[in-house]
Amino acid sequence: MARLKDLYKNEVAPALMKKYEYKSVMQIPKLDKVVINVGAGDAKDNSKVIDSIISDLEQISGQKPVATYAKKSVANFKLRQGMKIGVKVTLRGDRMYEFVDRLFSFAFPRVRDFKGINPDAFDGRGNYSLGLKEQLIFPEIDYDKVDKIRGMDIAFVTTAATDAEARELLSLLGAPFAKEGEER
Repeated sequence: MARLKDLYKNEVAPALMKKYEYKSVMQIPKLDKVVINVGAGDAKDNSKVIDSIISDLEQISGQKPVATYAKKSVANFKLRQGMKIGVKVTLRGDRMYEFVDRLFSFAFPRVRDFKGINPDAFDGRGNYSLGLKEQLIFPEIDYDKVDKIRGMDIAFVTTAATDAEARELLSLLGAPFAKEGEER
C-alpha cells in the first residue's frame, strides 16, 4: 500500500476531522484524482511528438496516457478538428498516491532554487492546479532520451468544499507551499 495513503488514513484524516469538527468521516476531504496534461502545439507538424510524450508520461505516472484531440478547426493555428494536440493521464487510488508522493518527495527537491508551490492556485471549489516547466525533474526520465523539454499541468482534484480545507489537506500530505511573501 502507498506510503502517502497510510499517512492520510492514520494522520491527515484524524487531524482534519479534529480541526474542522466534521460530524461524519465522510465529510473529511480526500484526494479524488490527479490529472496530468501535456499540450503539444508542435504535434500538428510532427505526429511522432505525441508518441514521445506518451512514453514520458507513462514512465512518470506508471499508467498509459491517452491522446487529446482538437475540438475545433482553427485556421490561424493551422489546426484541423480531430488532430492530436496533447496527452493526458488521470490517476486514482494507489497510483495517484504513489505519484503525489514522488512529486512532493523527489521531483520538487530536484528543482533548482525551489521556494515552494503557489499557495493561491486553488479554483474556489477545493481543487489545486500547478504547472511544471520541464519533465526532467522526475527521476524516471532519462535526460539523453528527451527530444524536447516540455512542461505539464497537474491538477489535484479533492472532495474538499473550500480552498482552505483543500490547502490544509495538501499541506498535511506534504505539499511544499511557498511561505507568504516569498516569490516563487
